[in-house]
Amino acid sequence: MTRPTDEDLAETILRLAAERGDERTLGPMDVARALGGDHPDGWGPLMQPIRRVAVQLMKDGRLVITRKGRPVDPDDFRGVYRLRLPGQEGAEQD
Repeated sequence: MTRPTDEDLAETILRLAAERGDERTLGPMDVARALGGDHPDGWGPLMQPIRRVAVQLMKDGRLVITRKGRPVDPDDFRGVYRLRLPGQEGAEQD
């Protein structure tokens, strides 16, 4: 399998976030597994590129990255994070 492009990553992030709807957030591992499969050798290498693309989408106003239910500074966050579309303020952490 060829490595997904940044455009592929962005499209998948936004599609999966939309499919989750207003009630649920999305984890980066969900995106990685959708593209790389269930084996860690497939999805593991995608985690950093997904984070990079998610940060850019947040800076573009197309995505919100949250930690503990609150939006983060896209240039300075650590640890476990979740993704949601803008306007989904009531989305639950999964």
